[in-house]
Amino acid sequence: MTGPLGKDLLGLADLSAEQIRLILDTAVPFKEISERQIKKVPTLRGMTIVNLFFENSTRTRVSFEFAEKRLSADTVNVAASTSSVSKGETLVDTARNLEAMRIDMVVIRHPASGAPRFLAERIDSNVINAGDGTHEHPTQGLLDLLTLRDHLGDLTGRRICIVGDVLHSRVARSNIYGLQKLGAEVAVCGPRSLLPNAVHELGVQVFDRIEAAIEWAEALNVLRLQLERMQAGYIPSLREYNRVFGVTSARLERASRDLLILHPGPMNRGVEIDSDVADGPHSVILHQVTNGVAVRMAVLYLLAGGRPDLADAAKGGRS
Repeated sequence: MTGPLGKDLLGLADLSAEQIRLILDTAVPFKEISERQIKKVPTLRGMTIVNLFFENSTRTRVSFEFAEKRLSADTVNVAASTSSVSKGETLVDTARNLEAMRIDMVVIRHPASGAPRFLAERIDSNVINAGDGTHEHPTQGLLDLLTLRDHLGDLTGRRICIVGDVLHSRVARSNIYGLQKLGAEVAVCGPRSLLPNAVHELGVQVFDRIEAAIEWAEALNVLRLQLERMQAGYIPSLREYNRVFGVTSARLERASRDLLILHPGPMNRGVEIDSDVADGPHSVILHQVTNGVAVRMAVLYLLAGGRPDLADAAKGGRS
């Protein structure tokens, strides 16, 4: 089935500014549904969605599952460790077997960059990328964009800095692509060992000092240090990283303006971000989590062929 986004959502690099705005605008009434006493509409009743996760995830998987169930879809969760993949079955074998059961969509997270596209080219079901290697994490990028737009309004000309482990971060890439398409100015900040070699080719400004980034930015999106992807030598120690690049309340208090603080989670508290910042008045981290369900509802709805006019969905009617 093909909707206004095309067949699949594989990355924000593939979307136009108009398609990104469509998703964000569509997510707004879905937020209202999540505030109701009965948080369910029959919009995707009768559809079956498989969540195929080859990496551990809690936030993303649960957020997709909430989104699917609030739209009344039937949901099946498949973890690679408990599937036939652990017995040597290939990704395509798994997907084709699932598709033979007449599923409608696959949400996939995979450690290999490009795996969702590989899958999407070989099955008829809609494919949604829930994070692939160090490539992209489009729905996280979209929920970050929605959170920024909720607080800053039009993002044209707004200054957003992505801080931390950009090298290993699929979230950073989706944010950079999405922010630039919406007209924002984007910068990155972190040790050179945690920035891509060709980072300037992404069209971003680069800060070597967190103090300079804080002074420039209107919002910081603070990335988790992905210790599980690192070999020795990227940083001297966690304590040294916090001393040089940590987002602390002392550093924020010296800024000439109040900054919005985002974090895709999970956080290494006391490393890339201090607890008093994560839980402080300028943090919108929990707002991001709330927006995540609404954005994923919007993506599922639009990929299923839903109309951009959400009147029926918001009232509880079928699309």
